[in-house]
Amino acid sequence: MKKENLTLLEDHIKKAKEGKQTSFNYLLDTFWNEVYNFQLKRTHNEYEAEDITIQSFSRAFDKINTFKEEYNFKTWLIQISKNIHIDLLRKKNASIRSKTTTKVDDSVYKIIDANPTPEDKLITEQNLAQLLLYIKQLKPNYQKVINLRYFQELSYKEIAEQLNEPINNVKIKLLRAKKLLAEIITNAKQKKLP
Repeated sequence: MKKENLTLLEDHIKKAKEGKQTSFNYLLDTFWNEVYNFQLKRTHNEYEAEDITIQSFSRAFDKINTFKEEYNFKTWLIQISKNIHIDLLRKKNASIRSKTTTKVDDSVYKIIDANPTPEDKLITEQNLAQLLLYIKQLKPNYQKVINLRYFQELSYKEIAEQLNEPINNVKIKLLRAKKLLAEIITNAKQKKLP
């Protein structure tokens, strides 16, 4: 990693430890593909790889204050991901659930605040009919979380209860869904330009 990128990464890790939303977004965007591809090679299943990746970021963000700067952040994330996969293999007869946390504590609320992100702004600028077409391009689990949050206007806690998942997983899924939806909207806009 280049020195300026390493400095930027260190800055975002520090800010994530302080609960800054943009830094959580940066870390998710920067390392999503690496963690996902790592799991895809292990599981050979897109759904499982995606679910484990969501759980990995959920656990990492929940435990961000335990990360020691002398270690490589990507390695730390991959190790968390590997441990989650091993846990799931040990419980292969049980449904896939995160062990990050089942109780709601202050650290859960540090991951996402209610301030609009650039993705939120892009999404809300679309007309409803067009937005629904874009949403249909997402995977079903992302469609569902977008629907519950933006159309049914459920809180994170209510979504977590409805999906029977920890709040952290819901927040990570929503972050990822918004990013993918924003990419779909941006790509569609670029195709319309002459």
